[in-house]
Amino acid sequence: MKVVISQSMYFPWVGLLEQIRQADIFTHYDDVQFTRGFYNRVQVKTARGMQWLTVPLRDQHRGQLISEVMVDESSDWRSRHLDVLKQAYVNAPYCEEMLTLVEGVFKRPISSLADVSRNSIVALAEYFELTQSTRFVCSQETGVFGSSSQRLCDLCVALDGDIYVTGHGARNYLNHQIFENKGIEVRYMKYNCAPYPQLNGAFTPYVTGLDLVANCGKEGRRVIQSEAINWKAFINGSD
Repeated sequence: MKVVISQSMYFPWVGLLEQIRQADIFTHYDDVQFTRGFYNRVQVKTARGMQWLTVPLRDQHRGQLISEVMVDESSDWRSRHLDVLKQAYVNAPYCEEMLTLVEGVFKRPISSLADVSRNSIVALAEYFELTQSTRFVCSQETGVFGSSSQRLCDLCVALDGDIYVTGHGARNYLNHQIFENKGIEVRYMKYNCAPYPQLNGAFTPYVTGLDLVANCGKEGRRVIQSEAINWKAFINGSD
């Protein structure tokens, strides 16, 4: 059983969708501290360069969990994001499909930032038919507590995982021995960053997955192809 554990991100890049494709169980890890990152923002490639879509936050303070961070609804940020996407992808062949997907996410009720980000991830995964083989759970619903590598390992055990798949950032903190002691293999993503037809200049993979929807439609599923390799091969430079 392959387990992926990740903080929820707002309309994330293709790399996170590739992790979902690898996973039998994808765990939204939102009962951890909010830090500056991609939880509430993502880049869009436009004719004028990269532009951020940022979900505004309310009363956010140091030490809050992602699941506790509230969205600031004092302005119509949803319409602003839709306007940016309409302008950026007006010439893309599947622009309307992409906008329909986003509008569907925006219509869903939310109580926190985690809801927005989770909804956006699942919507992309459903569009590319990744949910047929992947089950989604939330870490706070598992009854597994603690922190750092030990908690990640304990989550894998609770979910009957024997393979833990993670992104590159984990190499800076993950204690691989804890997993090995439990008979769990750690694998790191080996991102291919496969190119696809993209507007506005040279290709870049480091933008929202909505870019793949707008440019390729359902056929974009073929781009979501990266695999994962054993942690020892990754650490030794095989990434």
